[in-house]
Amino acid sequence: MLVSVLFILVGFVLLIKGADFLVDGSSNIAKKFHIPEIIIGLTIVSIGTSMPELFVSVTSALDGYSDMAMGNIIGSNVCNLLLILGISTIIKPVKFQKETRLIEIPMCFILTVIFMIICNINKDVSRNDAILLIVLFILFILYTIFMGIKGNSLEEKKAEEQKENISVLKSIFYIILGVIGLKIGGDLTVDHSVMIAEQFHISEKVISLTILAIGTSLPELVTSVTAAIKGNSDIAIGNIIGSNIFNMLLIIGVSSMISPIAYNVSYNLQMYILLGGTLLLAFFPVIPPRNEMSRSNGIIYLMSYIVYLALLFII
Repeated sequence: MLVSVLFILVGFVLLIKGADFLVDGSSNIAKKFHIPEIIIGLTIVSIGTSMPELFVSVTSALDGYSDMAMGNIIGSNVCNLLLILGISTIIKPVKFQKETRLIEIPMCFILTVIFMIICNINKDVSRNDAILLIVLFILFILYTIFMGIKGNSLEEKKAEEQKENISVLKSIFYIILGVIGLKIGGDLTVDHSVMIAEQFHISEKVISLTILAIGTSLPELVTSVTAAIKGNSDIAIGNIIGSNIFNMLLIIGVSSMISPIAYNVSYNLQMYILLGGTLLLAFFPVIPPRNEMSRSNGIIYLMSYIVYLALLFII
């Protein structure tokens, strides 16, 4: 057990440094090419921080552990929304951009509803369902590209004022280094956390919704908190929204394309919590202080996650 604890600590160090490199590299590229940070958060950062979920879910699907694959994604999304965004907002209130509150948050809610319907129709995610999820993912990527082009023209004048000499190759190296650190750190943390959990005879479902979900969400946690501390609130919230969409569409899509995933209806409780949390996020911009997720909102999310964890062990 001591060896596992040491590996978990090494994983934490890699996650923290990896997130730091990823945020710095992504922010630099955003400034260099005048791309809005929200787009960087929704794409590059989200893909990088979703690597552990992809690895765990694909491996679980290949090994026939449907509960592990599905629970990891649903649990990670709940963790991303309530725990990570909650902590990030407590550190520094998040400003909502117009596109975020009018398009991205409603889009995330609608895609979550679609995902839940797909899972419940035949109590599984078939290869045909996987095709639909991947098509929706491609449409989401096309949207982010469109917003990137639009943001480029809107911020052209502002960009001309920035005279920073930013090395693109150095920024790309930072991003690659960050993703590698996040991947290795996430693997070490999750693998050895599961080893410890199994020694205490914790069920597969609880492991996937807690240890695996929190473990694979550590990159999102560290990245969003780091972004919040550095004042990059667009990356903080864009990372969460983008990661949740990627988890449902890309990761479950790829995993079920490789091997169809059975869906346990007992996960519907977690799905309803996820829907409720996303719906609440849509209301935060219209609740004073307007267009901002305040520290009190973050406390509501954090307390909700604590209650959620308690329910897992009670029900």
